[in-house]
Amino acid sequence: MSIALSVCLAVVLLLCARTARADIYRNNALTAVEKNGVGGGHGTLHARFAFTRDQPPKDHAVKEIGWLTLQPGDSIGVHTHATNEDVYVIVSGKGTFTDVDGTTHDALPGDITIARKGQSHGLANTGTDPLVFISVIAEQ
Repeated sequence: MSIALSVCLAVVLLLCARTARADIYRNNALTAVEKNGVGGGHGTLHARFAFTRDQPPKDHAVKEIGWLTLQPGDSIGVHTHATNEDVYVIVSGKGTFTDVDGTTHDALPGDITIARKGQSHGLANTGTDPLVFISVIAEQ
């Protein structure tokens, strides 16, 4: 198992450990969504979600989880998380992560980023291959 996949699984297990039961969301049953200009970014965000923010009960901390892909040159613009936190686990590709201070960092496979409640962040695909990452939105 690759390091990136191991990290992804660990993050999911930690975040989901607070629920009363275990669930599995099969790859072939994930909900495909395409969003243009997310957070003021460029291009299209391709997503496959286990569930989205409007679906979990209020007492569940994990509100959204999915596999996301940005094609070369596409981005999620810098945006603020007013009520929740957002974790990105970079699976493959190369990108640039913009943190709460506006500082940019290389985002490479195995890297994990987080925007806490009230913080902003953004992500751009600066490589030549698709940038694939897992996004987990959590809220207390």
